[in-house]
Amino acid sequence: MLESDLMLYLVTDRKMAGDKLEEIVETAIKSGVTMVQLREKQASFEEFCEKAKQMKKVCDKYNIPLIINDSVEVCLAVDAAGVHLGSCDCDIAMARKILGNNKIIGASARDLNLAKLVEKQGADYLGVGAVFGTTTKQDAKPISLDILKNICDNVSIPVVAIGGISIENMVKLNGSGIAGIAVISSILKAKNVSAATQDLKNKLQKIIY
Repeated sequence: MLESDLMLYLVTDRKMAGDKLEEIVETAIKSGVTMVQLREKQASFEEFCEKAKQMKKVCDKYNIPLIINDSVEVCLAVDAAGVHLGSCDCDIAMARKILGNNKIIGASARDLNLAKLVEKQGADYLGVGAVFGTTTKQDAKPISLDILKNICDNVSIPVVAIGGISIENMVKLNGSGIAGIAVISSILKAKNVSAATQDLKNKLQKIIY
């Protein structure tokens, strides 16, 4: 079920993890991560495909969906579980035509109008933020928790909160209606990846359920 897959969503950043990215992701999966999004902003198509194949081996081993950031073409090439598209990427409706109904399509939204639009176009879930600001995406401006809750209340697809979420501030998301959280540095920069992931998962279960 997609909603449960979205609970603890790890977005990768090779600058943080370097050559150990696949190893860190595997540890995080074993400790509670439920979905992985591969981001390779600087890679060529060929490089992105190669990295995606390596990551897919890790995710498939544990039956965890691998989502490709921005690239419908890479998603198709490696047969990933789906793709996540920002507002400036390939149109959601066009992506659905290309990928068909068996692939997951996620979309970014920071206001209710856009959220409703991409839902209508065929998105399966929304990534909404940045809820607490972020250092990993320079153009991601913070949104209020009221906006997050308003989106959750007015769309029928699951919503994942993203942006600066940590073990310390995630309690503020209580009652927002989210299906899960997407994190980067809270796991990738952790001194103990396993312990950090478990702590996030345990606290998240109390917020969502």
